[in-house]
Amino acid sequence: MIKRFFLTIVFAAVLGVAANAQGRYGADSAECVKYLSYYTQYMKMDAIEEAIPRWRKAYELCPPSASQNMLLDGQKIMRTLIAQNSKNAIYKEALIDTLMALHDVRIANYPKYALTATNNKSLDMINYITDNNKLYNGLLENMRYTKAATNSVVFVRLMSVTSDLYAQGLLVADDVMSVFGEISGYMEQAIADAKAKGKSTENLENVLKDVESLFIGSNVANCENLIALFTPRFEENPDDLNLVSNIVLMMSSAENCTDNELFLNAAKSLDQLDPTHSSSYFLYQVYAANGENDLAVEYLQQAIDREDSDAAADANYYMELGTFCYKNNISKAKAVQAAKKAVELDPALAGKAYLLIGSVWGSMDCQGNEIDQRSPLWVAVDYLVKAKRADASLAETVDPMIAQYSKYFPDQAEAFMFNVLDGDSYTVSCGGLTETTTVRTQK
Repeated sequence: MIKRFFLTIVFAAVLGVAANAQGRYGADSAECVKYLSYYTQYMKMDAIEEAIPRWRKAYELCPPSASQNMLLDGQKIMRTLIAQNSKNAIYKEALIDTLMALHDVRIANYPKYALTATNNKSLDMINYITDNNKLYNGLLENMRYTKAATNSVVFVRLMSVTSDLYAQGLLVADDVMSVFGEISGYMEQAIADAKAKGKSTENLENVLKDVESLFIGSNVANCENLIALFTPRFEENPDDLNLVSNIVLMMSSAENCTDNELFLNAAKSLDQLDPTHSSSYFLYQVYAANGENDLAVEYLQQAIDREDSDAAADANYYMELGTFCYKNNISKAKAVQAAKKAVELDPALAGKAYLLIGSVWGSMDCQGNEIDQRSPLWVAVDYLVKAKRADASLAETVDPMIAQYSKYFPDQAEAFMFNVLDGDSYTVSCGGLTETTTVRTQK
């Protein structure tokens, strides 16, 4: 019954094309149409095993122009056969080659669908090709054709296989830089195109972050390479937010790469195009690296003041502000104030903050009598003890400091001369700071 049904359909199809099918269906158009109809009916019934030999005959008889579906169905058949023959390495490889050839035939004969066909070929390469070198060359060639229209999965897999080949010593750093440059360039264009059409760019931006992470993980992103890669692109598009953000992120992730003109200009541009606490922090890093301390402090405070930063971010910024002011001898009072603010916003930072405050008081050079000069050490030890209590892991750092400062406590007799006794409460004022502590002397 099924066979008779198929013959009826084929006979009707042959009659319909006999008069004008010589070009599209080839020299033996009747046979071509017959086998196209045969295998198609089986495919519709999901009887793929019966469809396979008839599809092969159709593919043998028909030119590619006969049916694009013949090529698409052939790809489906090849994927089925690959799954069925997964343990037969030689036959499986031949099936994969056939699958790729079918993609190539479709690309060559149906230019309207060439971009889609090339992306589909890339996805099949990702699924079936296990040789990294072959996969790298194939995906790279395909991406250079599809460009900004490349499927996002292809971008990520190409960056991944490129990094793997570099790790194996089969590619050099310049190869990795080049691939990353091409991928990020195409992705930036894809994001721009999506924005122009009013479409969401969230997925593309997340994919770009994945690509950047793979690139950073390859350890190729040294500063010299990044400058060479991004300088011409920045000069061409200094107001491209995606590009500028990419430059700042990549260069800030690389070692010793924030003290150059490109990073400074990109960070300034980022702060103008999309002012956030992060953009202000990047500028702080630049000016700090260049020794421009006043500007560094200004931008770090700006990062704190930005509305988009949360308490956790502000706490870390305050901690960094305090440390920067102390180490660069900018303002010890500001260093202590910042450290206390950090503890207020995030108690988990108490250990480090108290260690910083103790270090500040321990470095005070106060005027006055012997007690006035040495009393800051009492405050320093107070905070160092608090630091150790807040974070036991700091004991190895704190204990030697406490021992050292305690050596310089005033002598008991000397303190008595100033009417100062052990255990008394004592207020220390020095360098714009005031603290109340307890008198301790050396016997």
